[in-house]
This record gives sequence, C-alpha cells and structure tokens, in this order.
Amino acid sequence: MDLFDANKRMYWLYLLASLALAMSILMVKAYRTEKPKSFTGCLAAVFNSKIWWHRSAQTDYKLMLLNRVIKAVFVTPFLFASFPIAIFIYDSFSGVRGPANLISHSNINLFYFTLILFLLDDFTRFALHYVLHKVPFLWRFHQIHHSAEVLTPLTVFRSHPVEGALYAMRMTLVQGIAVGIGMLMFGPGLTMLDVLGANLFIFVFNILGANLRHSHIWLSWGKRIEYIFISPAQHQLHHSNNPVHFDCNFGTCLSIWDICARSHILAPKMKPFKLKFGCNNASGKYDSLIALYFYPFAPFYAKLTKLKMIFKKPSKAKLI
Repeated sequence: MDLFDANKRMYWLYLLASLALAMSILMVKAYRTEKPKSFTGCLAAVFNSKIWWHRSAQTDYKLMLLNRVIKAVFVTPFLFASFPIAIFIYDSFSGVRGPANLISHSNINLFYFTLILFLLDDFTRFALHYVLHKVPFLWRFHQIHHSAEVLTPLTVFRSHPVEGALYAMRMTLVQGIAVGIGMLMFGPGLTMLDVLGANLFIFVFNILGANLRHSHIWLSWGKRIEYIFISPAQHQLHHSNNPVHFDCNFGTCLSIWDICARSHILAPKMKPFKLKFGCNNASGKYDSLIALYFYPFAPFYAKLTKLKMIFKKPSKAKLI
C-alpha cells in the first residue's frame, strides 16, 4: 500500500522521480567523461543486479516484510495516542491564556502549522538518530541499519523492531505536540498544506530524490545548498565504514541540526573511489534474520547466563 500513499517514501511518484534523477545523473556523467551510454545502458546501471541481489539487499527485503507484520501487531495501536496528547497540550495552556489565534488569515494559518509540523518532525528525527548513535545500548539496535553492505531504497526498512517502535513513538509525540500548539495558536479546525495528502515540505523533499539517499547513485547538491539541506550523497557518507565519516550527517532534511551539533560534513562532487558501506570486520555477520533480531540482546543473555552459573545449585560431585 506504500506505493499509493504519498506519506510514504515508497510512493510511486517519489520512486519515479528518483529514477528520473538517477538516469539524468548517469547520462550527464557519461557525457562528461566522453563515454556515452544508451538509455538501456543507464537503466541497467541503475538496476545493477550485483547491488539489488546482493545478500545484504536480500536481507533488507526480508526485514521489510517481517517488520511490517511486527509493526502492525505491536506498534500501530500506539499511533492513535497523538490525539490525546494534542488535547492535553491544548487544555493545559488554553485554560490559562485561551486560544491565541495569533493569525487570522486561514491560508497563513495553514502555512505556519505545516511549517511547525515539518520543523518538529525534522528536528526530532535528527535528535533520535543522534541518540541512537551516541548511546551504546541503543547503538546495538541501530547498528542493524548500518550493517547494510549495499544501499537500495528499501534499505530504509532495514531496522530492528525496537528502533521502529522508538520512531513510531517519536512520530506520535510530534503529531500530538504540533496539533496541540497549532490549536493554541490558530484555534481548532486546523488542516495542513498538503500535496496528495502529504505535508507540503515532505512532499518536495521526497520528490527531489529522497530515495537516492539509500542507493549507489551519487547526488551532491554542492556546498551552498548542503549548508541548508542534507543531500543524498551526504547520507551515503553517513553510511560509510570509513572512520573519518563516523557519526556525521544525522539529519534527514535540514542541515542546521548537524551544523549545531558539529556533525555536518559536505559531500564532494564526485563519489569517493573507496567509499564502502557496512560495519567493519562484520561482512556476512548480519545476513541472518535471527542474528539481526537477537544480536542486540547478546550482552543481556551473557549476563543472565553468568548469573545462572553463580546461583546454580552445586552438584553432589562438587560437594564431595
């Protein structure tokens, strides 16, 4: 159903736009290097079987399907909590000051509410992503995503269910807080500026090649733009297994959060020749679904085993 939902990265129009961008990039590159490729040649380069059927990519596909089942059963019910959060924020502050209704023009209200929702969403994505890297316990879960040795648009689904639950809770809080603030500022009855049902700003971001973030297509937007927005190439640097690139470019859309956190790295115009993805010294380690799901809990299992050995009742042979 993601193919028909503009709120999802896999929406058909976003995929088509990313494909068009990828084809354009490859054809321009071939022209500049005086090695022209046919349309079918560029298409074959985009859908390189060595990448799309790599064992790491196959693991992505399995995770995508299995995680959807887990999310539907355990995570989706919590997404309805955003409405009570919005009501709580509205009731808590409107009783003191009353609805602000700061701006009377309805179109401006829509724009500002959509902007607030976008900024809260983008900042909290950055904040959670940053914490997933910096807290060792959480990194064990997020490491599953970074274990991908090749990147395809479906790598966005390569995550542990615990990480998926954290992002779902983040989204619930963001929507509840944004709606609560919106009702306080502009009164009830708010709607969002959208394109095909998706936030206007998110739609623009996705249509400009968001799916190339997880791909082998190098798209750098240049120094000036990358000080404002995170390019697909910058996110590929984030996935690099080169220590120089560790913990860089946590942001999804805006660069300001990374600049403030001093984790912002510009992408070169040309893709680094030795750029590789995945976790160092772990080739093939994360291809098993069982390993992916239970690896983060290994330290707890080891400690539990040690405790069992300590409190284990001694055998008669040992007593003698």
